[in-house]
This record gives sequence, structure tokens and C-alpha cells, in this order.
Amino acid sequence: MLADGRFVTASAEENQDLYWAVRGGGGNFGVVTSFLFRLHPVKMVSAGPTFWPLDQAPQVMRAYREFITQAPEDVSGFFAFLTVPPVPLFPADLHGKKVCAVIWCSTAGPEKADKATKPMRTVGKPVLDHVGPVPFPALQSLFDPLLPPGLQWYWRADFFKDISDASIGPHLQYAEKLPTGLSQMHAYPINGAVHRLANADTAFSYRDCLLAGVIVGIDPDPKNKEKLTQWTKDYFDALHQYSAGGAYVNFMMEEGQERVKASFRDNYDRLAAIKKRYDPTNFFRVNQNIRPA
Repeated sequence: MLADGRFVTASAEENQDLYWAVRGGGGNFGVVTSFLFRLHPVKMVSAGPTFWPLDQAPQVMRAYREFITQAPEDVSGFFAFLTVPPVPLFPADLHGKKVCAVIWCSTAGPEKADKATKPMRTVGKPVLDHVGPVPFPALQSLFDPLLPPGLQWYWRADFFKDISDASIGPHLQYAEKLPTGLSQMHAYPINGAVHRLANADTAFSYRDCLLAGVIVGIDPDPKNKEKLTQWTKDYFDALHQYSAGGAYVNFMMEEGQERVKASFRDNYDRLAAIKKRYDPTNFFRVNQNIRPA
């Protein structure tokens, strides 16, 4: 539904410009009332975490940046800094310890997944390696009890073409200062099928990158707001010079129009022209806003 109340269809055959824009352009163009998806059946996955002590982070990060570029497309895992939650899922002697981690998910069969991830899971001396068969829906909701509605959240994010040697020091510096037990940093792989399209083929303009990084301060207590915010901003400021310049918009706060433009990069002007056609008054503006050209 458009801002003027009209219902339109966006597809490869109808309103092709709108179809291009909404696949990555956020809620800037209208309200989507129905989707038609092409689904891929997934029942069980091989998933779970591998944890390492923080002092092994430089070795693990260097190994991960090589591993993830060569991993089969049905094998993935994101890198993280986190504090081990005090839950029965993890051994009691790890509770409250800051670690670096890879959180695995593979749609390959168990034997292939184990063989493909083994070189990374045996880097250094992991303190936990717990990867096995999990129903895919269970994986999607695994950490929901730790992150209920109502928590305090503060975000910063960037895309990265690499984990540079120069960035590892700042990463470790701020990982050692995780301000609360729920605060963390994740680096999600952008590879495989994503790289088979050009940056201009959809509104998403960072298909040439390796990682989508996100730094997030989290806590239930509003009194910790400033602590969360400052750590997140400082971590971001220390890393931004090594980034590709933009971020995944769902991981951004109100950071100004230049950051919005940077997050759509060379596609921004085309998106702004489409915005002018479908929402010339900028009715849909409570978002990372693409302004009408």
C-alpha cells in the first residue's frame, strides 16, 4: 500500500523499479501487505558454538578470515565476542567469562559439516566446542530466553571487506571491556550466493564485502544506559576507519543522513528517485530515511 492509499504489485513484471527498491531499501516506499517467497526446505542443521579464551582472539580472527572465504556455501558461522551466559547449556566454570566465538550453522549433512568446520574448530585451544544436529526452528529461537522484550539496546554497525591485522587490536581492546553480560559484537559473513550478483542488481550495495559487523550494548537496567552507549560508540569509532563505510540499516541508530547515504552507497540516488515517484511527500520517514530526490 502506497502513501496515497493505492495498492500496487511490485514484481519482475509490474512496477519493476519499486520491486528493485523494496528488496533492501527498507520501509521507505510503502506497507507490504503480502509476500510471495521462493522457499528452500530445511529441517535439521548442524549448529552450535565454539568458544576460545580472549587471549586467543588474534589467532582465531586471522584463521576465521581465511576459513570463511573458502568455506562451502552450505557451511557458515559468524564470529562473536560475548560473555558466556550463566545457563545450563554451558559448563558452570565458563559462566561469566568473556570469550571469542564462532556460532555455527550448516545445512550440509552432519559428516560434511563436521569435516568442513573441523579446521576452524581446532584452531588454538577451544574451551568449548559443541556442534551437533539441531532442528532449524529451535536454532532460530535458541537465545530468546536470554533476550526478552524490554531490554536496553544501543547499536552501531559497519560493513567490512576483511578483518585487517590493524583492526584486531581495537577489537580485542573493546572485547575485554564488554560493559554488561549481554553486550556483544557479531560479524556476519556476506559471501557465497550474495557475491554472485552485482552491487547494483538490488538495493543492497555491499555484495563485495566479507562481513556485516554489529556492536551492541545490552542490559535490563536503564541506569546502565550511558555505559552501554559509550562503549558501543567508542568501539565503533575505533573500528570505523577499517570499514567499507556503510552499515546494515537494521543495526543503525539515528546517525544522520550521511550515514544513511553511505549505507546504500552508489544505489542511493536511484532509490531517492524511486522514492520521489512512489512517496513524494516522504510520508514513510520513521526509518533510515531515503529522501525524495
